[in-house]
Amino acid sequence: MAANQRIDVQHHILPQPYLEAVGREALARTLVSGRCPDWTPDTSLTAMDRHGIDRAILSLAAPGYHFDDPTAAAELARRCNDFSAALCRDHPARFGFFATLPLPHVDAALEELARVHRDLPADGVVLLTNYDGLYLGDPALDPVLDEVDRLGLVAFVHPADLPPGRPLPHIPAATLEFPFDTTRAITNLVFSGSMTRLRRLRFIFSHAGGTLPLLADRIGRLHRRPEFAEKAPDGFIAEIRRHYYDIALSAGPRTLQPLLDTVPVEQVLFASDFPHAGEDTMAGTIKALHGQRLSAATLQAIEGGNAGRLFGTARAEPATG
Repeated sequence: MAANQRIDVQHHILPQPYLEAVGREALARTLVSGRCPDWTPDTSLTAMDRHGIDRAILSLAAPGYHFDDPTAAAELARRCNDFSAALCRDHPARFGFFATLPLPHVDAALEELARVHRDLPADGVVLLTNYDGLYLGDPALDPVLDEVDRLGLVAFVHPADLPPGRPLPHIPAATLEFPFDTTRAITNLVFSGSMTRLRRLRFIFSHAGGTLPLLADRIGRLHRRPEFAEKAPDGFIAEIRRHYYDIALSAGPRTLQPLLDTVPVEQVLFASDFPHAGEDTMAGTIKALHGQRLSAATLQAIEGGNAGRLFGTARAEPATG
């Protein structure tokens, strides 16, 4: 993967089986636009061509699907992963993908993870910050995270809405709940001991880590309590600096500069959040990134160099034809 490409690590798909199972209204409720985008693979390719995006790593996002029936969830995950893999075979230079897993059904998720790793050209997996209130870092999800770690894969973490009853339900989840939920998930991963335990797994956290850049020092004060210090002996800041953060909806200086003050530039990745955020947002992200006093080396690293390095070493190639 060429280092000078512009690589979009948060680029979503809307396969028809997913829309039929989840419902366009459920997706629309999470978005600022209040409507479900009309999407096809050609929609993505056309937008990418117009804005100089060489490659996009595809993923499903919120609201995801966590049905009570593990068989139904597993079947939908399989169909969506096969859809993504077919797109990558048809457009190998333009698309990669993060495989989706039928969580919170752990056994079904482990089975699909094994199939994907064995048979499909996935670049990693996509996880939600919480599954009906069960957060990453909860021991119930450890078997899946442990296996992702054992395989040395990348895990792209996208925020999820909270269960019914969250505050301010009239405000779309993408506005407040998504960034706050990413911060909750990161905090729980660190102070559950998961980040200390999972040393091969590389997380990518959406939207500059949510509110993490503004709250990192405040959250890090938990290290004063022995029960938290035991879970993260190196401290909160050291743990979060090991992982990656995309700049979807976060490329302006009021958000990007605090992120660059918190984590190394080598951990920051370009992302558009297309099509959930429209093509105007894709264009605005590029414009905002280039409108700051960033060095050419920093721009090159964020736009593609860091992702090229990450996926050049982490791509899960299929073992069989």
